[in-house]
Amino acid sequence: MALTDTAVRRAKPKDKPYKVGDSLGLYLQVNPGGSKLWRVKYRLHGVERKLSVGSYPEITLAEARQARDEARRQLTRSIDPNAAKRQAKIEASIRASNSFACVAAELIEKRAKEGISEPTLTKLRYFVKLLGPDFGRRPVAEITPQEILHELRKVERRGRLETANLLRAFASRVFRYAVATARAERDPAQLLIGALITPKVKHFPAIIEPASFGALLRAIDGYNGDPSVIHALKLTPHVFQRPGEIRQMEWTEINFDKAVWTIPADKMKMRQPHSVPLSRQSVQILTNMRALSGSGRYVFPSVRTRARPISENTVNAALRRMGYSKDQMTAHGFRTSASSMLNESGKWNPDAIERALAHMIAGSVRRIYNQSAYWAERIEMAQWWSDYLCQLRDGGNVAASH
Repeated sequence: MALTDTAVRRAKPKDKPYKVGDSLGLYLQVNPGGSKLWRVKYRLHGVERKLSVGSYPEITLAEARQARDEARRQLTRSIDPNAAKRQAKIEASIRASNSFACVAAELIEKRAKEGISEPTLTKLRYFVKLLGPDFGRRPVAEITPQEILHELRKVERRGRLETANLLRAFASRVFRYAVATARAERDPAQLLIGALITPKVKHFPAIIEPASFGALLRAIDGYNGDPSVIHALKLTPHVFQRPGEIRQMEWTEINFDKAVWTIPADKMKMRQPHSVPLSRQSVQILTNMRALSGSGRYVFPSVRTRARPISENTVNAALRRMGYSKDQMTAHGFRTSASSMLNESGKWNPDAIERALAHMIAGSVRRIYNQSAYWAERIEMAQWWSDYLCQLRDGGNVAASH
């Protein structure tokens, strides 16, 4: 006789487990502790087996019968219901580990082992969060271009155009990694190239007129503040590297005997190590700073703790205190100033200037050539540039040509 909902609900535990049959192999096992478990009895290749369906009341009588009927359909195709159940669990586990967030975390961990810098790793983890938890839980192989675009549009509508484009590029790397590890068949983010608003190129304000730049150098000479900030300000025009590379400069990167600063790849924007020839003036600034911070890690340590370098906006804040607005000069603007005046001089090969700025030269062969071929010229250029800065600082209203 088939079971009813009422009979299932009223089945009481006894001293020993007992069964209450339904039909076609389905039965309810009632245990002494009060639990009620659905089971399906079936035969495969002449051997009796049992399939666990779940517990009551989580699984209702109707749902238990549906599971029984599915098991019977599998048997007609010579499929063992228990084997099918195990496979379903495996596939569910794989789908869980194949979510976008999981694949992204795996890629980020891989990049960490490859030596990518901690700030970049932090940014990549932030990108995962920015795409949202719902998106992160989606199986990477099932995500469509429309879903990605929906998330990117949210960022774009907040006016963060550059971030939206960086997010698309990051998502594309995650999908390509999923393809490479056999968890997806395509990169849907690649199809979105051109779908987002292209942000305007950001030009950093900079002083490129020699006399005005000389006035800036005199203002830096007269600046009063923390020694780390003073010396970072003085060194920046001479080496004209990126602000982050200067503020994170470490003593182990400086070779005083050879007058070379070697920036490791993990600190460089292009992930290539970069050597900077140091003029006599640059060496003197660093020598003065060594008496103050040479026992620590960083050349320009924070005033709060020597375990960290000066903060990201320190040099810009100093420029503001000197009276230069953000529309007149920035820490990054020293690179523009140097590039403009060095090129204006007509004395140096443009490729040597680009190499000094650590700009990536197109083509791997040409890039390798430029790293070595222009080194002698860069040494000469570094000293000429520092001498020229001294002339400007001392009030010489000289043109950049030599």
